[in-house]
Amino acid sequence: MERLKRRWGIESNIQIILICIVFAINGSFAAWVAKPITLFLGLSPETMNPFLYWTFRVFLIFPIYQLTLPIVGFVFGQFKFFWNFEKKFLSRIGLGFLFKKEKK
Repeated sequence: MERLKRRWGIESNIQIILICIVFAINGSFAAWVAKPITLFLGLSPETMNPFLYWTFRVFLIFPIYQLTLPIVGFVFGQFKFFWNFEKKFLSRIGLGFLFKKEKK
């Protein structure tokens, strides 16, 4: 636990629990939000190839997840952790230009 707390830059075991809860809730929330969007677009496994449907749905869930993660983190009092997590993650996948570099 101590190693994880150092790596994440957090101080208490409660924060670890809250962070795990946020990840779990946000994953379910992103999948839940993607369903009505696919229905609105008229997409379902019955109307198209199921492989293509699920591929599209996963690609739809990804941006929803990224957008809602700091919001759900805020609800649980962990906004700072999740905002830094998002910036680091998006930088690693090549979208770091979205964030201004802080001058030292």
